[in-house]
Amino acid sequence: MALKIIGAGFGRTGTDSMREALDIIGYGPCHHMFEINRDETQRALWRALGKGEKPDWEQLFAGYNACVDWPSAFYWRELIDHYPDAKVVLTYRASESWWASFEQTILAYIKRLDDLDSVVNTVIARQVFGGRPDDKAHAIAVYEAHVRAVLDAVPPGRLLV
Repeated sequence: MALKIIGAGFGRTGTDSMREALDIIGYGPCHHMFEINRDETQRALWRALGKGEKPDWEQLFAGYNACVDWPSAFYWRELIDHYPDAKVVLTYRASESWWASFEQTILAYIKRLDDLDSVVNTVIARQVFGGRPDDKAHAIAVYEAHVRAVLDAVPPGRLLV
């Protein structure tokens, strides 16, 4: 089963609502960070990828028609190359609003984590934010650069914003 929709938006940009919407309109099941939290096999596969193993996208997304949120949003470039027929959905919001939500939820969770090899630590804290998820200016700059990169790289006929 090939992905039909690739969500490129960071967490806290409406990705769970997008997941629900995609499921409702027939593009589900949709992969979200929730799947990793619920399933040990998913957790192990994504941990391995976060540690540098070569991705097996078919295995990571087996049974899914769409993906949104992290960790897949970090790999959007690889995914759009691997699934050339998939549409790309970019969810985003104002930077300060995104930061306020991120800080209260995901960043608070990162700060409580003891598992340094968790998907959240390896992909989000280290890879997305270069080990500086709690540096507001840096995190906002990363967020804004990500939005610009998706808008610049994905052709208009393939991008849904």
